[in-house]
Amino acid sequence: MRRRETDNRTTFQTLALITQIGLTMIVSIGLACALGVWLDRKFGTSWMTIVLFFMGAVAGGQSAYRMIRKICEPRNGDKERDWTGEDSQKDKIR
Repeated sequence: MRRRETDNRTTFQTLALITQIGLTMIVSIGLACALGVWLDRKFGTSWMTIVLFFMGAVAGGQSAYRMIRKICEPRNGDKERDWTGEDSQKDKIR
């Protein structure tokens, strides 16, 4: 039995999305922490790194959410489905 090319393409697209989301989170948190450490050293404080860590995590999570939402939104020609996998009410009425 031979695999279809679209199966491999979907697998690679999914792996690329997972990698991109992971890198987005790491870069957001890493840059925010680096800025926090630099500011803590400059001003002699010890709390800016913690605050900026959480801000970087929120920013990275928001960016990941946007990426996932953009990938999952229905494309032209696709039927809309609700979260249960059922066809939307618009399709049932027609």
